[in-house]
Amino acid sequence: MLPENRYVTEFCPAVNAILSRIGDKWSVLIVMELAEGSHRFNEIKRDVAGISQRMLTLTLRGLERDGLVSRRVFDTVPPKVEYALTDLGRSLQGPVLALGEWAIGHRDRIHAAQAEFDRRAAVTAHSA
Repeated sequence: MLPENRYVTEFCPAVNAILSRIGDKWSVLIVMELAEGSHRFNEIKRDVAGISQRMLTLTLRGLERDGLVSRRVFDTVPPKVEYALTDLGRSLQGPVLALGEWAIGHRDRIHAAQAEFDRRAAVTAHSA
């Protein structure tokens, strides 16, 4: 590691733990969803395609533990629970939305690169 990059080694474990949370597929999609405002559990489940109830519960709990999402329970029958981004979570909105927009904007190029890679790999496999 170069001397000017000492901080990378020093902070790597902390950064890895944080990026593991905010960089996983479900957390990114949930933060993007909550960027619009608070949502109830079933609204998030409906809007985040493919997420299971268990995975949504675990992801929301992790985001809440990390201080990125707040959980508000209303004293109603049945109880109403809403999730929203905290100030810390809102500070993550920009980078997450930028990442999401980048992925959407470049998906065609990425799919083309994947198809080309797979084509070359298939040719190499048949040549061997």
